Amino acid sequence: MLVSIAIILFLSVAYGYLNGLHGSASVVATIISSRALAPRPALLLAAIGIGIGPFALGVAVANTIAVDFISPQAITPRVVIAALAGAILWSSFTLWNRIPSSISQSLIGGIIGAGWAGFGADSIQLGGLVKVLAALFLSPVLGLLIAFLVMRLIYFLSQWADPHINRWFNRGQILVALFMAISFGANDGQKIIAMMTLGLVATGILPHFAVPEWVIVMSALAISAGTLTGGWRLIHTLGGKFYRIRPVHGFGAQLTSTGIIFVAGILGGPVSGAQVVTSSILGAGSADRIQKVRWGIVRQILAGWLLTLPFSALITIIVYHLLERVTL
Repeated sequence: MLVSIAIILFLSVAYGYLNGLHGSASVVATIISSRALAPRPALLLAAIGIGIGPFALGVAVANTIAVDFISPQAITPRVVIAALAGAILWSSFTLWNRIPSSISQSLIGGIIGAGWAGFGADSIQLGGLVKVLAALFLSPVLGLLIAFLVMRLIYFLSQWADPHINRWFNRGQILVALFMAISFGANDGQKIIAMMTLGLVATGILPHFAVPEWVIVMSALAISAGTLTGGWRLIHTLGGKFYRIRPVHGFGAQLTSTGIIFVAGILGGPVSGAQVVTSSILGAGSADRIQKVRWGIVRQILAGWLLTLPFSALITIIVYHLLERVTL
């Protein structure tokens, strides 16, 4: 069991690090692209906020994943290891190929694949599955629509302003980016917390799901380290390939993303921060005119999103069956 828990903790930290790479792109892309901050200060701001996040909103998201989603009989070391490994493999592939995929979706796909491979379809609880999928797939739609409306409202309220208002939008972006980083870290950090704690339960170290303080600290450190490294490939995609992002777009998109991710964290909805931010950027640009957005790039990203859950599940099923040959 010591070997199993060591592997689970290592994979959880690796997943957290990758999560930080994805998260850095989501948090800083617009403030770098609109020149509100230089890249290094922006990443430092994001790392601080994301590191604070796991301590900020309790463990509602972790409870959704670890208690409501997967059935107790499926909580075994092999399931937890396979789920993390599948999520890491798919997320690494998409990160290298500059696809802003959902690392949250990859983990959900990993849990589904591992549970299904080991204990069948009954290993995934229907109520939890509905809650998780609703959070993952409704949040980007809300990001698109709300960002569009927020931008229209901003344009209406600032229609008599002179160009100097861009300075205020840039300053506002920095403040909102910090709160967005905290919200992002709170939601995505809890996924790391959930997997670490599930590992402790699966190996018998904990009798039931209860999050130790040191697990929260490890989650915060892992996701912050990944953020500081910076997912430069994704930052480039989110920050410049959709359209030319101005300070007003960055402010509107970040304000929208922060609200959605924050509310989801309180309600226990494991949303994908990358998806919410991407859709919010699109919504903000569409408020100018629909043709402004390079929809060919959007279609490529949408394909990546749709492929993430089934492919990560498939990879995890293969990993699980390989692990059956190993004593854990």
